[in-house]
Amino acid sequence: MPDITPEFAQTLYTEGDAAHAFDHVLRVTRLAEHIARREGADIRVVRAAGLLHDCVRHEHDHHLAAARRARQILADEDPAFVEAVAHSIAAHRFSRPPAPRTLEAQCLADADKLDAIGAIGIARAFAFAGHHGNRLWAATLEEIENTVGEDKQGYRERWGGTRNYTPGHEFVCKLAVLTEGLYTATAREIAARRHAFMVEFFRRLDAEALGLA
Repeated sequence: MPDITPEFAQTLYTEGDAAHAFDHVLRVTRLAEHIARREGADIRVVRAAGLLHDCVRHEHDHHLAAARRARQILADEDPAFVEAVAHSIAAHRFSRPPAPRTLEAQCLADADKLDAIGAIGIARAFAFAGHHGNRLWAATLEEIENTVGEDKQGYRERWGGTRNYTPGHEFVCKLAVLTEGLYTATAREIAARRHAFMVEFFRRLDAEALGLA
């Protein structure tokens, strides 16, 4: 079959909230292609994987389900290409195995992380909080960091579904640490700028919430 197009890919996405809608797929694909060009990866593999990476979003292990679906969609393609795309999709989640073992998979995994930080990451965190009825602000970053402690993932798993788990908590527990697991130099360069913006934003939010700015 011809290359996967955004128009075809969009037909596969019938569900998703504001944080995970097809806009997210397009952003991740563009980022992954940019990283791939800079890093010398196979653009065709990265583009197909990017457009298909969340195509079975409703399942718990959606990365594995999407990889299986990609194999079905690409069944008539060269087997090496199909495997490269499927592995990239299966390995795109930061919190679930398998780890990306190819440059193309690393480009997609990095792009997916980058879409969770910076201005877009902040917007997604607040969209998620509003959708689930969470408070927008409850404590300063310093207070949150002291409360969360070292086990950030454990805290997120215990309290992430509660009303007092705010975007500030999500920043401390997840967004701020995503930059530590990036694979490519290009992604690390982008992440440094996005991380700095998030820190500035949440500090400003603290000041305004306290009536200090």
